Amino acid sequence: MANGVNYLAGRGVVVTGGAGDIGAAIGAELLRRGASVTLIDRKSDTEAKPWLARVGEVGLVGYRQADVRDRAALEEAVRSVDPLDIAIGNAGIVESAPFLEITAEQWRDQLEINLTGCFNLGQAASRLMVERGTPGRIIFTGSWVQEVPWPEIAAYSASKAGLRMLARSMARELAAHRILVNVLAPGIVNAGLARRQLETEPQYARRAAKVIPLRELQTAEQVAKAMAFLCSPDADYVTGAVLLADGGCSLFQFDE
Repeated sequence: MANGVNYLAGRGVVVTGGAGDIGAAIGAELLRRGASVTLIDRKSDTEAKPWLARVGEVGLVGYRQADVRDRAALEEAVRSVDPLDIAIGNAGIVESAPFLEITAEQWRDQLEINLTGCFNLGQAASRLMVERGTPGRIIFTGSWVQEVPWPEIAAYSASKAGLRMLARSMARELAAHRILVNVLAPGIVNAGLARRQLETEPQYARRAAKVIPLRELQTAEQVAKAMAFLCSPDADYVTGAVLLADGGCSLFQFDE
């Protein structure tokens, strides 16, 4: 990792999906590295308190309420951050269903939040960086299932696969503005959406028990540390890339 603990000192960061386990862990990790962090989430201030308190144990953190599907609200939240050096698109949902049972609403919600939400953030943040004449970084939280057809989450997997191409397309066009765009693809995280699935979907828990070669679930803090690398000076020549930090999930063949 880059020399010195505070290598992000003076850098402004926004994190969508910030009032959640992974978003809060990312916020806390980047605060430790010296960044000024603003979390964005659709939760009200009251609903977000547990996660804000968790990050607040590390340092002062900002919070703005905005749904990533609401372009105007998101743009206002992003514009309030100055300087804006790093934008992290982390908001996401998953709704499991066999392919034959996926509803139009489930498909729409996952694509709008997971993929279009990152488009909204990425375009708002990059336009602001160009307007202000500053280089920057945009990083999306993807998933190992962007390339592995995990059962019963076709909509989620499609949204994450689309996110990979969105990031690569952005990276190609924004390089001239010195804006780096990458994806972090975690594995099965014992937090947030995956923890809910582990606790409520027996078939998901059975598959998860077989699929991780390292034999342990990923922590939100491990995701945050990988994200910190993509934010660091050590990654200043990385763009259009996917950092696969999945504990080997994508390597494993398994029988249901």
